[in-house]
Amino acid sequence: QVQLVESGGGLVQPGRSLRLSCAASGIIFFTYTMGWYRQAPGKQRELVASITRDGSTNYADSLEGRFTISRDNAKNTVSLQMNSLKPEDTAVYYCNARKRLFDGRLVDYWGQGTQVTVSS
Repeated sequence: QVQLVESGGGLVQPGRSLRLSCAASGIIFFTYTMGWYRQAPGKQRELVASITRDGSTNYADSLEGRFTISRDNAKNTVSLQMNSLKPEDTAVYYCNARKRLFDGRLVDYWGQGTQVTVSS
């Protein structure tokens, strides 16, 4: 059974930092591209950052370099360091594991999400 369990969310003041973590089980972790997505109230889920099996990263343009994604294949974890947080970063953050199989099918797994609220 695949599980992606996020942790580290909470309430934080603007300008402060938070670190989200996602622990994966039930998958061959190093073979997956891992990502963080977020969904704010009334908005569509959007990609925040992703990291491939070889460590290549991709970030949403809107982040302006404030977030950093990393992975630890030995611990089956992916993290998101979020600095200089803004109220508009408020959302539920979801961990994602994705890979394309040899037959072309795309496999996607999602965590249940962790709330991040940026407010004074």
